[in-house]
Amino acid sequence: MLPLQDITVVSLEQAVAAPFATRQLADLGARVIKVERPGMGDFARNYDDTVNGMSSHFVWINRSKESLALDLKQEEAKKVLEKLLSKADVFIHNLAPGAVDRLGFSAAELKEKFPQLIICSISGYGSDGPYMNKKAYDLLIQCEAGLVSVTGTEDSPSKSGISIADIAAGMYAYTGILTAIIARYKTGKGAVLEVSMLEALAEWMGYPMYYSGYGESEPKRTGASHATIYPYGPFKAGNDKLVFMGIQNEREWIHFCSKVLGNPDLAIDPRFNNNSNRVANKDSLKIIIEEVFQKMDPNEVIRLLEAEKIANARLNTVNDLIDHPQLEARNRWREVESPVGKLKALIPPVTFDEIESVMNPIPNIGEHTKEILKELGYSEREIVSLGV
Repeated sequence: MLPLQDITVVSLEQAVAAPFATRQLADLGARVIKVERPGMGDFARNYDDTVNGMSSHFVWINRSKESLALDLKQEEAKKVLEKLLSKADVFIHNLAPGAVDRLGFSAAELKEKFPQLIICSISGYGSDGPYMNKKAYDLLIQCEAGLVSVTGTEDSPSKSGISIADIAAGMYAYTGILTAIIARYKTGKGAVLEVSMLEALAEWMGYPMYYSGYGESEPKRTGASHATIYPYGPFKAGNDKLVFMGIQNEREWIHFCSKVLGNPDLAIDPRFNNNSNRVANKDSLKIIIEEVFQKMDPNEVIRLLEAEKIANARLNTVNDLIDHPQLEARNRWREVESPVGKLKALIPPVTFDEIESVMNPIPNIGEHTKEILKELGYSEREIVSLGV
């Protein structure tokens, strides 16, 4: 039996944050009913068409769900949603601020009607405060959370290359819902959860906040290097190919100088004999390291680093990740069905010894509408009258 096999999730979801959370639940066996607008569906379906005509975002976070098309401006459609919620375990939504309340499905009303229901809202800034109604897209939350101020080069701040604020909020929604499910087994009662993108990402900004709040300066933008540890980041090897490495302690530093650079005296040079001094004199140290590295092929540099157990990596492209030998060796790829045929998908990163994650198809808009309505007791004529 899958861990969440008897759990039904109803989701008014769009974009990334809520769909990311519900796909994790679906991976563990929950039945996830995704309520979409007829015809249009989740607007993330149209972000791009690179996956054989489907959106890369949508393919990533919407497998194993059932799609129910409802026009919630219609009173009869609202009755359908209410019937679903009366039987559901979890209701999650990330519509615009106040939208769910205006539809008549506020947390206060639902809690009174369905005390067993776990209700989770995801928003940009939370349900109160001066930013409550402010529009919140991933980039904008990255800016408000200070992430962009510590990401990029000294001259150019940069956002994260993935939707990190959405993902952070989705992960906290997922773990919060799991916590509420466990609590309900003990109390028999549902719960109301709230996750804001700003607060989720602010939690991930813990280190720079402590560094800035209690230190004398904020962390500097250092590109792919580390702001407070050195050497840690990219270095040019032969043919100007980059090798990434990180030294975490003095033992590694001594081995690096002696065995990799062939210069044991460098380890005790007063400019470099502890991490704080190495950070203060990193420009000089970078020149010394790269003078040695550029005489070697990148593979030779990595071989030497590996031999001394010094952390290292190549700069992979996204296609290199797809073909990564470690993912292949650990059999992480599967195929899922979709409206455009079979597509590759990574299995979830949490591996259970006796549980195989659900990898069911990616739904078309409204693909399961008639089945779900029949399950709720609607006749063919009533289904037609709903315009689905």
